[in-house]
Amino acid sequence: MVNVLPRLAKLKGIALDLLFPQWCVGCGKEGDFICHSCHRSLPRIMPPLCPRCGKPQPSGILCPACVGWQAEIDGIRSPFRFDGVIRQAIHQLKYRNLRALAVTLAKLLNDYLVTNPMPGEVLVPVPLHQKRVRERGYNQSSLLAKELGKLTSLPVVDDCLIRQRHAPPQAKTSTVDERRSNVANAFTCRDCRLRGKQVWLIDDVSTSGATLDACAAALKATGATSVWGLVLAREI
Repeated sequence: MVNVLPRLAKLKGIALDLLFPQWCVGCGKEGDFICHSCHRSLPRIMPPLCPRCGKPQPSGILCPACVGWQAEIDGIRSPFRFDGVIRQAIHQLKYRNLRALAVTLAKLLNDYLVTNPMPGEVLVPVPLHQKRVRERGYNQSSLLAKELGKLTSLPVVDDCLIRQRHAPPQAKTSTVDERRSNVANAFTCRDCRLRGKQVWLIDDVSTSGATLDACAAALKATGATSVWGLVLAREI
């Protein structure tokens, strides 16, 4: 029976692929969610970077926006700009219920970590408010974290950091100050399980970094030693 189970799982996967074949979210080609051609065209963020926000910065030192930012987050890193095929993929995962896409996108994050290592020993997804979870049915950041946890063999803690205050989506705010005010004190930790831990905070997209920083403040308030944001895409 031990030898049969993997074969059954493989046959089940083949059957599902036949019934629900994968189509590239970029060009529509059958085979993978992101085909080889579209994968090569992904809008990658290349160094030098601002060491805090992770946006391209020719000098490689703090960018002007980060100089006066009293941030709790130790740094934010992302492999891609929020554009093109990666933007389409995130929209499919986030708004079109294409949850299976989390496997492909988590692999892209893992590939990035191989060449851009960061201090981390536990993965924590950015939480949604329960109202938003009920509306959407799932948290896309949690899906990404769970798949990335499988690839990195790191534990995922998705029931410690919570969103205690509902607020309009960050996309509906227009300035950095509005974004920071919108998420101020929006997050808290249920307990101190992450005390002394180096945390990777996982999300799909970051614009100003305000949400990640608010999460980092809550995590550090209960003893996390470091918090790095790892997001699939950044708005540049």
